[in-house]
Amino acid sequence: MFEGFRLDRVALSGAVLQVRHGGSGPPLLLLHGHPRTHATWHKVAPILARHCTVVCPDLRGFGRSTVPADRPDHAGSSKRAKAQDCVELMRTLGFDRFAVAGHDRGSDTAYRTALDYPDHVTDLVIMDGVPVVEALERCNERFASAWWHWFFFAQPDKPERAILADPERWYGASPEQMGEEAYADYLRAINDPHVVHGMIEDYRAGLAFDRHIDAADREAGRRIRCPTTVLWSLHDDLEYLYGDVLAVWRPWTTKLAGRGINSGHHMAEEAPEEVAEAILAALSRQHFARRAAETPAA
Repeated sequence: MFEGFRLDRVALSGAVLQVRHGGSGPPLLLLHGHPRTHATWHKVAPILARHCTVVCPDLRGFGRSTVPADRPDHAGSSKRAKAQDCVELMRTLGFDRFAVAGHDRGSDTAYRTALDYPDHVTDLVIMDGVPVVEALERCNERFASAWWHWFFFAQPDKPERAILADPERWYGASPEQMGEEAYADYLRAINDPHVVHGMIEDYRAGLAFDRHIDAADREAGRRIRCPTTVLWSLHDDLEYLYGDVLAVWRPWTTKLAGRGINSGHHMAEEAPEEVAEAILAALSRQHFARRAAETPAA
């Protein structure tokens, strides 16, 4: 798994992150979702590493990275705190500017990084996600039926107790789907009470801290300045919930493109070649668009 990549632990101002990194070329940060670890990218990262320097951390609260101390406002698990981790991590590895792609809960950290640090993020790829405040404000019976866990996970104590009663049955997945080594990494995470609490705190922060800063950015008219590509799983529920997924993102962005991926929710595991191709196409298209814009007219 991750042949040719290094596995390190990197100390930052607010967390210690486990991170895999390898390849050469323009830097690309990949952010996993819930309840995965960085290992979810193990089929995609080697393809991307032929063209990019690929960095895959366990987000704080997940995998083998720091689980932040609890706070009443859940700020330590907020996407703002995780965005700061992203910028510090990439700077520590020698990159002041970088592209970022995030899946599921990782997409929330990815767009927050682009909003909070516009001078550092060159390109953004969102995978199976919409802004937190948009999801909550569009909540209806479809959302409540499909994403009921958002509200259950916000409750104190009960989610952790329910999950830890039988983590493998709660979350599902298999070594056939994920690969033996990635599955072993995932099992270790979902059976660790400390990590399960960290993952659930990510949701508690979403319904409190993250929602409020999203709303404040929208009220202030802030938009993501870098080119943004949105990818969604054709066999999951984003289109079912929102119809035109790009319409949800359009008010948040300045340069937007996107399309569906022929997979279920865990697209990096189910359709790695298509995901890698879509990410590379997005980065190439945006790179050449920037070069054209920077070239003086004859």
